[in-house]
Amino acid sequence: MKKLKKWFANYKLNQKFTIVIIIFVLLPIAAFSFFMFTSMEKNVINERMESMTYRMEKSHNAIIKNIDAINMSTQFFLSDIGLNNYLKAVGQGEAIAPTDLMSFYNQNITLLERMVNNNPDLYQIRVYVDSPDMQEMMPILYREERMRQLAWAAIGDGSDGEESLAGWKFDYYDTLFNAATINRDKKIMSSVVEMHDYQMGQLGILEVAMYMETMFPLIYEPEQNTYSCFIDQDNHQYFNESDGQFLPNYLLEPAIGQALATGEATVFYHRIDQQPMVIGIRPVKELEGVLVCFDSLDLEMDNVSRLRIIFIFIVMIVMAVLVVMIDYIVKGLLKRFYLILNSIREVQKGDLEVVITDCGTDEMGELGTQINTMLRRIKQLMDDNINREILARDSEIRALQNQINAHFIYNVLESIKMMAEIDEKYEISDAITALGKLLRYSMHWSEDYVSVEEELEYIRNYLQLINLRFDYEITLAVSLPDNIRIQKIPKMSLQPIIENAIYHGIEQLAEDTSIYLKGFVEAGDCLIEITDMGRGMSEEEVARLYLKINGEIETSGGAGNGIGLKNVQDRIKMGYGDEYGINIVSRKDIYTKIIIRIPLNGSSGP
Repeated sequence: MKKLKKWFANYKLNQKFTIVIIIFVLLPIAAFSFFMFTSMEKNVINERMESMTYRMEKSHNAIIKNIDAINMSTQFFLSDIGLNNYLKAVGQGEAIAPTDLMSFYNQNITLLERMVNNNPDLYQIRVYVDSPDMQEMMPILYREERMRQLAWAAIGDGSDGEESLAGWKFDYYDTLFNAATINRDKKIMSSVVEMHDYQMGQLGILEVAMYMETMFPLIYEPEQNTYSCFIDQDNHQYFNESDGQFLPNYLLEPAIGQALATGEATVFYHRIDQQPMVIGIRPVKELEGVLVCFDSLDLEMDNVSRLRIIFIFIVMIVMAVLVVMIDYIVKGLLKRFYLILNSIREVQKGDLEVVITDCGTDEMGELGTQINTMLRRIKQLMDDNINREILARDSEIRALQNQINAHFIYNVLESIKMMAEIDEKYEISDAITALGKLLRYSMHWSEDYVSVEEELEYIRNYLQLINLRFDYEITLAVSLPDNIRIQKIPKMSLQPIIENAIYHGIEQLAEDTSIYLKGFVEAGDCLIEITDMGRGMSEEEVARLYLKINGEIETSGGAGNGIGLKNVQDRIKMGYGDEYGINIVSRKDIYTKIIIRIPLNGSSGP
């Protein structure tokens, strides 16, 4: 800081003005540009996150639709009576007549094939039977030995302790026949189900297949800078071959692993290798896997950076022009400034008769005029200063003479009390006693916090004096456990609530009534309820009162302004925190309840 001041002191005044003005111009521009471009980046991220959420949900819905189609087709095949009867006959080794075979093919196989062809989303449905002598009926019925040519069936046949083949199979080519007869450009996935009979056991294996790009359209969409994959329960990753150079590295990012571990659908923004990404994760419970999508924001962020550079370049050009203009204007202003400075130096030497001429009408001219005025008033001010000192001393003396010791008031009240007791005016004596206690309590502020019992005693004295004013009587009903009675609260925090209850709730009724004061402990906090059976408040009035005591609307003088409650609310929140304060419950023409919540045994705030 010292070096900066020394550096700044070496410049001429016009240069200092120019530097300061440029700094004060640059700071708002820098702040504005930072806010503007930060907002632009946030908007880009938010828009892409919303787009990602929509795409993930749309893709999930498409997957669910495809799964439903597969499940419906599976159930159709499993429930086909003709197919099941044929498989049982094959399993039992029965000889089937050629006419029966033709009838089965024409009636059942043709119907099943038509069902498959009518669903364009399905690739194929096949039934594999462990019988080397069974007559294959394409494209539905095959021997199991042919199934072993498929990648997912190479692990075993599911018997003799081998792993079961049932389940979802992903990302394999149709190798049932040679490449000359089947198009192997697209990979397929399928649901494999074992067909069982409760007597004969396994009848066959049902494969309901669909193209991978049909099941996972998001993965195979040719969209630039977007990379998607599906991860199954064995952590196998399935993605478009064109995305293979990016996705494996992306999935190793710790943040991705943490998001996958939660098992929840989420969309978030993250940088991977300094590359901004919007990442979507959507579990697919039906497939026991997770759909993951990475959307690169490189292009959008580059556009924002390009706009930022253009903006900075334009600002630099404008600032260069501004520096030249400001320096020229400041030099013109400072010509008269130095004339005024020379006059001030003469005044410093003691010449109070100096007069600055040709002041002009601009700000610098106004400065010269004000200096002339100042010089004329200096002598007068010197005389006024002496007079002020004399008046100040006189005021201090008068203030000391007007001070009244609080103890003098107490002594006078005690004398009046004794006089009333001598004349057997005991009501007056009791009233004066209550007034004395009231004054002593309110004037004695050595502590900001008092016990509930002390505040309660003050309220009783207050009500005793209040009852003198009215033709009816207000009684105080108290239900406080011992731990609440010794609870410390801000001084004068209950009395304003009692006063509000009287003047805004009870006084208009003009009849005998009670105010109920109750205390209890809830969730480790002390709660004190003050309830009056007065005129109550409507929901709109309660809402408006909340706004007043929370300072959201201005409170002015007058009845019902809530300033007393606001004072209590402010003191509680300042003492204990924003989670504590006043709550209001009221019903029109029935009652009003004020609830104070403070921490239990909170003696002196936080």
